[in-house]
Amino acid sequence: MNILKTTLLMALLTGLMVAVGGSLGGSQGAFVMLIFSLGMNFFTYWFSDSMILKSYDAREISEHDSPQLYNIVKNLAQKANLPMPRIYVINSPVPNAFATGRNPSHAAVAVTTGIMQALDYNEISGVLGHELAHVKHRDILIGTIAAAMAGVISMIAQIAQWGALLGSNRDDDDNGGALGFIVTAIIAPFAAMLIQMAISRSREYDADKTGGELCGDPRYLASALEKIEYYARNAQPMQQAGTSTAHMFIVNPLEGSKKVLKNLFSTHPSTEERISLLREQASRMNLLT
Repeated sequence: MNILKTTLLMALLTGLMVAVGGSLGGSQGAFVMLIFSLGMNFFTYWFSDSMILKSYDAREISEHDSPQLYNIVKNLAQKANLPMPRIYVINSPVPNAFATGRNPSHAAVAVTTGIMQALDYNEISGVLGHELAHVKHRDILIGTIAAAMAGVISMIAQIAQWGALLGSNRDDDDNGGALGFIVTAIIAPFAAMLIQMAISRSREYDADKTGGELCGDPRYLASALEKIEYYARNAQPMQQAGTSTAHMFIVNPLEGSKKVLKNLFSTHPSTEERISLLREQASRMNLLT
C-alpha cells in the first residue's frame, strides 16, 4: 500500500508540474515541464544525497573518529539486514538526524553534534533505528524528489506572480489569463506542498514502528523524540536548515518558527501522537512495566 500510495502521489505531483507548464505556455509548456520533471527525477536519483550533505557541511566520520556512534549504526544495520551506511556529523548544537541516499547500498545517516550531548546511548539507538528504517523502506529518495518538484512548482509560481505584478499588458481573457494566473500562482504551489507533506507524514509512522523494533524498545525512540521536540520548539532553529529539506529530519528543525496552522502545514505528524503510538507498540511487545 505504501508503494502504491507513493507512486500515485508522485504521479500526481508530476502531473501538477505539467499542468503548471501548460498554464504558462500551452501544450509546448506542458511538454517542457514533463521532460523537465523526468530529468529532475534522474538528477535527484544520482546526486541528491551529496547535494544535501554538502548543504549542511556534513563531515564523514570513521570508526576511529567516533567508535560508539559507529558501533550503534553497525549493529542496527546488521539487525535490519542492511549494508553499512556512511556516517556524517553536522556541527550544530540542536539535536536532530536524517538519512539520505538513492538506495540501501548508497545510504548515509547524519546526526548533529547536539544529539550526542542531549541523548543517551539507548535514545541515540532509537533515532538511528528510525533513520535506518527510512533507508530500508527507501523513503528518502522519494521525499527528496517530491521536495525538489514542489520547490520548482513554487519557483515557477513566484515567477508568474512577479510577471503579473510587473504587468503584462495582455487582457485577462487572453489564454484564460486570470484563471491561469490563479492556478499557477496560488493553487499549484499549495497542492504541491500538500502532496509533499502527505508523502513525508505517512512515512514517519512506518519508520517509527520499524525503528522501535530495531532498537529493541520503542520507548527509547519515544524518549528521544520528546527531547528533540523540546529543543526544536525552544532552541534557535538550525542555521543550515531550510524548508526544502526540513521533512528529512526525524523532527522538523524549523518547528519553533511555525505558529499558524501547525498541524496542517507540518511536514511531520504530531510528535505527541508519535510518542503515544510508540508507547502502545511497547505495550504490545510486553515491554511496559
